[in-house]
Amino acid sequence: MSGMTDRSFLILSGASAIAFAAIITGLNGLLVPAGAPTPGAGASEAVSFYEGSALVLWAGSSIPLAWVFSTLFAAGALSRVRGAAGRPWGLVGFAGVVAQNVTFTVVIGVRLAMSSAEEHEGADLLWNLHEALFGLNGTFLALAMVGFSLAGRAGGVIGRFHARIGLTGAVLQIVSACLTPVVMGGNGAAGLVGLSGWLLWVGWLVVYGIRLLPRTHLPDPGGGVAAEAA
Repeated sequence: MSGMTDRSFLILSGASAIAFAAIITGLNGLLVPAGAPTPGAGASEAVSFYEGSALVLWAGSSIPLAWVFSTLFAAGALSRVRGAAGRPWGLVGFAGVVAQNVTFTVVIGVRLAMSSAEEHEGADLLWNLHEALFGLNGTFLALAMVGFSLAGRAGGVIGRFHARIGLTGAVLQIVSACLTPVVMGGNGAAGLVGLSGWLLWVGWLVVYGIRLLPRTHLPDPGGGVAAEAA
């Protein structure tokens, strides 16, 4: 792509990052106050919440848009990577986003399956699968944050502080993923590690989306020489 086509895609990609963050934040803002089971909750609690829940069905029907937006963001972030040093990290970030989309497809599928279960057969197995995938998904968020933080820094898309936030969030996410068995055992304190990493992920994502939006003259985030936007 070139010229206005490049610029249009960057606008789409940056806006998609912000839209993705808005969707996942908005859905959690609705589900948590409604009593959605937290990590480590029992299967009976999950069944009582998800069974026949109109809110869960509505959320399940809207979440595919989030995966579309996250993929567009990842493609835009990868397209901004310049130089051989940043390209491999950009691919790591893109792989992380794709992997988390696939993982969360299964997570949402399990929630929808539980919402339509009539006799609750296999509910324990379904919920344990949900909890395991939900926790292990932190691995892919960590890959996305590490990859695009290092690639974006190498390409002059984001600044040092933004990259450090991404790397900090990635550490919290990978630690949380490793603690998945502990969280599944009901340790709520361990779940706070993943929540902290997730909040950093959302903030990092919004700022990254803003940085992807094209400008006539895009200042170097590190305070160096100005660079032209694509």
